[in-house]
Amino acid sequence: MKEKLKQLFASRFGSIPMFYASAGRINLIGEHTDYNGGFVFPGAIDKYILAAININGTDKVRAYSADLDDYVEFGLTEADKPSPQWADYVFGVCREIIKRGGTVKGFDTVFAGNVPLGAGLSSSAALESCFAFALNDIFNDNKFDKMELAKIGQATEHNYCGVNCGIMDQFASIFGKKNMLMRLDCRSLEYQYYPYNPVGYKTVLVNSKVKHELVDSPYNKRRASCERVARLLGVETLRDATMAMLDGARDKMSDEDYKRALYVIGEKERVLKVCDALERGDYDTVGECMYGTHDGLSRLYEVSCDELDYLNDVARECGVTGSRIMGGGFGGCTINLVKDSLYDNFIATVTAKFAARYGHEPDIIPVVISDGAHKLANDEEL
Repeated sequence: MKEKLKQLFASRFGSIPMFYASAGRINLIGEHTDYNGGFVFPGAIDKYILAAININGTDKVRAYSADLDDYVEFGLTEADKPSPQWADYVFGVCREIIKRGGTVKGFDTVFAGNVPLGAGLSSSAALESCFAFALNDIFNDNKFDKMELAKIGQATEHNYCGVNCGIMDQFASIFGKKNMLMRLDCRSLEYQYYPYNPVGYKTVLVNSKVKHELVDSPYNKRRASCERVARLLGVETLRDATMAMLDGARDKMSDEDYKRALYVIGEKERVLKVCDALERGDYDTVGECMYGTHDGLSRLYEVSCDELDYLNDVARECGVTGSRIMGGGFGGCTINLVKDSLYDNFIATVTAKFAARYGHEPDIIPVVISDGAHKLANDEEL
């Protein structure tokens, strides 16, 4: 990919660029916890957005998306917002840096990526993080720290792309380290690295390639349930609630609100259990917690669907160490921790069984925990 972009850049702009990359991400555990003040557990993966960039001496950005074969030029004032949707991610990063007192001048760029689209791996956050990191390095002598770069990407989503996202995706893309996952406190934004180098195991996503259209607002309804229970228990968020507190007020809430809170409090405990297990290299416990999360998301939070439950069932049948929904639910992927000795059989079995039941094969996406945003050395390949 690097050599291809180098050639494209030379033919289009006639100069030699610098290269910057940023990664997609997985989340091992900690789902629907962010808006409950809890923890998430992401890591950057070996799927990247790669950008070739050089200063062009003008007040214009000239950008070419190699994957879309689309080119756009735009200025750097608010009135210069480009029309192609993909360009909003680059423009938004430029504007958010400028709004924070940073500098952005005209530059040329060609970029491409191998982050699978539609699989919940946050290709948009990788794109934002790539340009935030690059423009901070090129024009601002790294004035902004990494957390501010993540916030720049998040604000780009909010203000230029129409997505009111949390900060996990950009955080993972910026802060990622090889063989390390990160426990991020969604309330305080404190974080800690934990080792994730499961020798003898593979981490693989199985993408159902389905996304169910929903007639209500399931995320808003679940969030409202959690907020009602938190108010009833007298805590800021369910992060501060315990099982004993929940059970003590069981008769004061609806069955639905009780189930939602039961999942969230249980998930908080599972995340902390996984922290301890990773420090011991105890992947059996990690896998047990992953299955527990899937069960809770399916039965208590009710954000699963038949396809995801079936993928989870097949994983159990094949002896997979851990498997769960990854993401908001109602379609998308499962994330699976699989022993090397069982991997080929699992992939063959889940592919054949899913295709026989639903009429199409799932996408198989092996991932390795890798570095996040960085400038590539001259001899570095991805």
